[in-house]
Amino acid sequence: MEKTFSLDDFHKTYQTDTHELVINGSKFDIMLPSDLSRFINPADVMEDFPMWARIWPSSWVLAGYLAEIPVSEDKRFLEIGGGVGLVSIVAASCGHHITMTEFNPDALQFARANARINQCPGLNIRELDWNHPRMAGRFDYIVGSEVSYKKDFFQPLVTLFKKCLAADGQVLLAGEMRKLSKDFFKAFETVFDMRVLKRNLRSGNEELSIFILHLKLKDEQ
Repeated sequence: MEKTFSLDDFHKTYQTDTHELVINGSKFDIMLPSDLSRFINPADVMEDFPMWARIWPSSWVLAGYLAEIPVSEDKRFLEIGGGVGLVSIVAASCGHHITMTEFNPDALQFARANARINQCPGLNIRELDWNHPRMAGRFDYIVGSEVSYKKDFFQPLVTLFKKCLAADGQVLLAGEMRKLSKDFFKAFETVFDMRVLKRNLRSGNEELSIFILHLKLKDEQ
């Protein structure tokens, strides 16, 4: 049986910094680790680098994109690789029925803490292993940001989407264009119909392009 989450215990365990973010006009407070050193393996820094421990620009864009989707009581959302919880917290705050998932136990704790301080205590937050997905039912939307940065993830994600996506559902994946993007498209194009939407994120004089990939199962799937 999973231990009941305690915000007091969380603060005793982790040192955090709180960042105020504005998504589509609404403010959210998101706690991040103050120091990443405790989460890094010094023998192999990149093997388990805590990618979850920051707010990626694509998460910001995806959160805003979900906030624009009309709320429906009948639609179920699943977020994969949810990190510290920003996307699901924004979606839940807008009224969407969303389940946030992560595999890293520290990330799960941060997500639970952030859900609590943003008045989303009822947000369903669960552990999910992409290689062995155990998730009941199917979802109308499966969403994620920056989930395609490792080639080893491609086939597990295809399997997960086929297992968990409703017949007429959509996968929405936000991210920057990277060297692996073409390989990612090739891995998915035989199973999914794809279209890409571009969003520009501006900060001062800088502009960053974020792409939202829409996937739908081909009819024969």
